[in-house]
Amino acid sequence: MLHKLKTHRLLGLMLFCPLFTVIAQFPVNGFYAEKQTLTIAPSYSYKSFDQFYRGTELSEGNPAGLGDISSYIFSLYASYTINDWLSAVVTLPYITTQSQDGVLDPVQQTDRVDGIQDLGIFAKAKILEKSFKNNAKVTLGGAAGITFPASDYDGAGVLSLGNEATTINGAAIVNYVSPYQIFAEAQVGYSNRDSKDFDIPNAMLYGFKLGYFNQFFYIHANLEIQDSMSGLDIGTPEFADAGGPNILPETEVDFTNLSFNLYIPVYQNKLGVFTGYTSTLDGRNFSKESALSFGLVYSSL
Repeated sequence: MLHKLKTHRLLGLMLFCPLFTVIAQFPVNGFYAEKQTLTIAPSYSYKSFDQFYRGTELSEGNPAGLGDISSYIFSLYASYTINDWLSAVVTLPYITTQSQDGVLDPVQQTDRVDGIQDLGIFAKAKILEKSFKNNAKVTLGGAAGITFPASDYDGAGVLSLGNEATTINGAAIVNYVSPYQIFAEAQVGYSNRDSKDFDIPNAMLYGFKLGYFNQFFYIHANLEIQDSMSGLDIGTPEFADAGGPNILPETEVDFTNLSFNLYIPVYQNKLGVFTGYTSTLDGRNFSKESALSFGLVYSSL
């Protein structure tokens, strides 16, 4: 009984961690915590790349020849469960991105850009839950959210903090937990992007997760896919005629990322630490990047 209680409390804490998402645009997953639980999770991420998919062809370097580009991301995540089936999430990242070779961005004329990116506000609801005699469980849920620029950053150029768009996302979430605490999850979503300065393509979003948890740790592997519905390819005459680096947000951005995440509780299941590693497997007009993240999670559970 004590083992089950500890495992339940661990699950309630770790499920809110911002790294434990299936689709990057959605900082939510298919687990649902007890009502009136507040969770706060600061995190730090470092990512870099020196290869880039120009269209679908992988090439050395990146657009405009900026060499190795690195990003440092400090994020704040907060979640509150309103009741047993509804929760709200807020996210806010501060990003520094720069050319390690000191090459100037052709649009912004600087080798370093930093600032607050987009504020995200999301809601997640449990629609249906089915428990079985062997203690397995299937849950169906839905999520919706909006992100919008929280500072006056420039969406043009290679070193931009973001695409300078208001994004509305929606997704369906299916989660299965086996009697042995192995779980599988899938998300299918759609992202609608709107900007006053750019014609940014909308995208389909897919995510697939496989993991395991007990009272000592939580771990999962996560496959994340974005499939843009339209857009230009970098390096084509159409891209150059439209403005080149000035209209990078209008390119067709597709990617497949694989990540691994680990969470360990450190104090009374109220405080824990997490780490994660992400790598790009394939892409289109997207950087072939790798990222390392770590952070803290506090919960009032």
